[in-house]
Amino acid sequence: MKLKILSRNSNLYSTRRLIEVAKKRNHEVEIIDPIKCDLVIEKRKPSIFYKGRFIEGADAVIPRIGASVTFYGTAVVRQFEMMGVFTTTESQALVRSRDKLRSLQVLSRARLGLPKTVFTNYSKDVREVIEHVGGAPLIIKLLEGTQGLGVVLAETTNAAESVIEAFNGLQARVIVQEFIKEAGGADIRAFVVDGHVVGAMKRQGKEGEFRSNLHRGGSAEIIELSDEEENAAIKAAKAMSLGVAGVDMLQSARGPLILEVNSSPGLEGIEAATGKDIAKTIIRYIERNV
Repeated sequence: MKLKILSRNSNLYSTRRLIEVAKKRNHEVEIIDPIKCDLVIEKRKPSIFYKGRFIEGADAVIPRIGASVTFYGTAVVRQFEMMGVFTTTESQALVRSRDKLRSLQVLSRARLGLPKTVFTNYSKDVREVIEHVGGAPLIIKLLEGTQGLGVVLAETTNAAESVIEAFNGLQARVIVQEFIKEAGGADIRAFVVDGHVVGAMKRQGKEGEFRSNLHRGGSAEIIELSDEEENAAIKAAKAMSLGVAGVDMLQSARGPLILEVNSSPGLEGIEAATGKDIAKTIIRYIERNV
């Protein structure tokens, strides 16, 4: 097959692993920087012009679109779809996953467990917002934040009020979430491919850090999910219409609570923690569908 990987950096671990596995399985692979594509839109023949030529004969595309280029990256994925090319992440699912508020609404509609969350239009009733999620301590998240950036733990009501008012003053949209104390600064990342959990790890924040992101110095170890956790991960990926997804959840007294569903989950942490060849699973998913 002719595979195209949409990535801005061919040296990234995830991109390198996908290239390595695809070539090992005798596929032709090309890395395409999505922001350098020109989209030619016409009635009968939508096409993509890249580095002086038209992209032709592609069988499948693997989007590895960073949050900073979501808008244009999604347009490129949509153009491939219009050209009849299979994609591991559909354009609509990509857009949906990058909108934190919309994602939570979709997951809520699918009756999945979530931390209690409040979103307001720069409400002046800050104390009321805090009470809606059960009071302090609580989590305040920027809607556009990624990899743990723009996430604040407010330990007291006064601190929560100050942070929310500061964000409101900056016209920065935030969501306010209850703090799940029993999670102990840890979360679970379940990697879902084609409706199956193919690997899972528990990520623990470093000492004194409530965020468990590996980018922030957290550690990861393999974990065996309970049936309830596995079902929640599969259901969340399905609700978001994602063929490949990283489902982040917290272990709580009332069962698994979904934090986020990532449409471009990194492979490095999950492969290191589980020892599994997740890249191969993704390539085999494409082989089954093309």
